[in-house]
Amino acid sequence: MMLLGLPLLGVILAGFPVQRYLEFPPHSRYVLHAAFSWNVFTGYAVFILSLAVPLIFMGFKFHSRIRIKPVPLHSFPWWGRLGVFTGIATWILAWTRFPWFIQFQPHTFTLLWLSYILVINAFCQRRTGRCMMTGRPGLFLLLFPMSAGFWWFFEYLNRFVQNWHYTGVHFDSWEYFWHATLSFSTVLPAVLGTRDMMNTFSWIRPAFDNLNPFKCPHAKLLAVSALVISGISLAGIGVWPNYLFSLLWISPLIIIISLQTLMGEKHILSEMAAGHWSPIISSAAAALFCGFFWEMWNYYSLARWEYSIPFVNRFKLFEMPILGYAGYLPFGMECAVIEDLAKHWIKNRSPLSPYS
Repeated sequence: MMLLGLPLLGVILAGFPVQRYLEFPPHSRYVLHAAFSWNVFTGYAVFILSLAVPLIFMGFKFHSRIRIKPVPLHSFPWWGRLGVFTGIATWILAWTRFPWFIQFQPHTFTLLWLSYILVINAFCQRRTGRCMMTGRPGLFLLLFPMSAGFWWFFEYLNRFVQNWHYTGVHFDSWEYFWHATLSFSTVLPAVLGTRDMMNTFSWIRPAFDNLNPFKCPHAKLLAVSALVISGISLAGIGVWPNYLFSLLWISPLIIIISLQTLMGEKHILSEMAAGHWSPIISSAAAALFCGFFWEMWNYYSLARWEYSIPFVNRFKLFEMPILGYAGYLPFGMECAVIEDLAKHWIKNRSPLSPYS
């Protein structure tokens, strides 16, 4: 109710016309984005680097000191080779404009990412002998419908800030819904499969599971404060989209973690109390890794998206402004939160489930 209702409540209280935020498919452009600002760009860059650089330095420092033991590799599964083939073929078709393929040209995204999911699971299978797709099929399959609903939520939030829009092809309402839903269903399996693959490298957990414990002596008081502040911020994104646009990626995560803290549940930050930072690091890094491929494959595709980000819309890598990639870091943590919810759902349905 908070995540869906607060942005709408904010624009209602501000007296803005509600209909434009619920337009489907979304075509109208009503947010006037602020021009590039060196001051804002520098401020964001310093903040992002101050958080990321120490962790990157620790990871490289630890990696250079340890002696990585070779692990026995398993055979690369046949379905992984199939994913490589279909991925390369779809990539070529997505970036070309063959007349005979014109009817299918707008629909390459889903097949491209299904191929990626096969390949990333195949790498896990090769390195460890197991992967989510074969070892936890219930969780793996559940992630697809959850992923569709998950990304539709961010599409809803984007209506209040209009940081990205789709171009190249036009669909009617039902075509748009089904085409988008199929594409959105690949997000969670891709990010979480990539995270599992990253965790197969022997240095990641030792490097980031021996950091200083991060304990909060007044966790519930902090949770209440964070819940109020993030709730107000989420309500304001449609009123002040140029100033609060970045909270689109942060506020949902804070709201969910705050509620979990108040209810005494474990959450993605719980392991930090014991100095175990690897769940956060690997989840954030996996989303950033996927983000690079999302933006690269989008660049020459027919059905594609473009960005309009206030103050920092410059120095692009593909269509994404370079600082925009920082949004993938909290997004990766949100993907891990949704996975935890899926695990709890499976566990509650079957106490003996191996997927919990």
